[in-house]
Amino acid sequence: MSTDRIIFSRPFRARRELANLETVLGSDQSHGDGPFTATATEKLKVITGAPHALLTTSCTSALEMAGLLLELGHDDEVIVPSFAFTSTATAMALRGATCVFADIDLATGNLDPASVAAAITERTKAVVVIHYGGVAAEMDQLLALANTHGFAIVEDNAHGLGGRWQGRPLGTLGSLGTLSFHDTKNVHCGEGGALLLTDEILMARAEIIREKGTDRARFLRGAVDKYSWQDIGSSYLPSELNAAVLDAQLDEFDTIQAGRHRVWNAYAAALPEWAARNDVQLMTVPADREHTAHLYYLRTPTEERRDDLIAHLRARGIVAPFHYVPLDSSPAGLKLGRTPHPCVRSAKFSGTVVRLPLWPDLTDDQVGRVIEAVTDFTV
Repeated sequence: MSTDRIIFSRPFRARRELANLETVLGSDQSHGDGPFTATATEKLKVITGAPHALLTTSCTSALEMAGLLLELGHDDEVIVPSFAFTSTATAMALRGATCVFADIDLATGNLDPASVAAAITERTKAVVVIHYGGVAAEMDQLLALANTHGFAIVEDNAHGLGGRWQGRPLGTLGSLGTLSFHDTKNVHCGEGGALLLTDEILMARAEIIREKGTDRARFLRGAVDKYSWQDIGSSYLPSELNAAVLDAQLDEFDTIQAGRHRVWNAYAAALPEWAARNDVQLMTVPADREHTAHLYYLRTPTEERRDDLIAHLRARGIVAPFHYVPLDSSPAGLKLGRTPHPCVRSAKFSGTVVRLPLWPDLTDDQVGRVIEAVTDFTV
């Protein structure tokens, strides 16, 4: 059996990437809002069902735009999961809002609605929801809380392009949705993101915010004869080079997803007996959700055994990392946020999670090596 190193993630190479890049480089426009920006945006709208989509330089940029559109300020609080990437919180803190850290559900790694309910105050203006691993959060309860208390829901859907909750596409369930096209994601353009919107008024303002506070997008459409400074904003528009790669990737979305689900399904079929013997919790997907095969993770009984498993796999030439460090215990979290109730489940999840290699071109032999190495380990 091969002993070549199996890395955790490898960006997919779409067939038309180089041709698209040559087209851009041979044209007179490599800055944003060109033909590939338009076609990639339309393909995203088909996949997500979103009425409006704007490509951005990153998911972080899209989250920052969400904070601007919601007009967050120093008197506001935004509830975010403690088990999250830093962008989820820092985009809100950048506007001066206080991040209020809530705990997660150990079964999915997603925001726990009960923890959210306990964190709501009269200052709560938004809740940021992550669909961890591309598995939808408990949206029925979270949407009910939003309706009752009048706050916005922002979906940080970095893991969830193509995922669904009760048949509805992730990223379109709340007030605003964000996507990531970082090269660790299912679909990528090196660095990139998108903002999904359902509201026409928010969309009009988002276009301005994305283009340095100007109405340049309207000018390019011929709606005005010149553009000028209209609002606050920043440079959130990606180059046409990024859009060209993304456009090629989106053409092969079904192929990418089929490859990832092949690997995910192999792990899910092979590991349950080993997991039951060793008190290991495997990733699960509730019946009313369609996941994206972005991650396949397992959780060991203790942090010590987690570290031992990672070291065991490393010795076999397999890279299997842990994930986020809880935000509530981080230096910036302690400075910029507050934690009304200890996020004990976030700490436990963070201390016991291991993510297995998962990318669409992972061969069956490589998947078999990962499974053999995992099942050779006694927790």
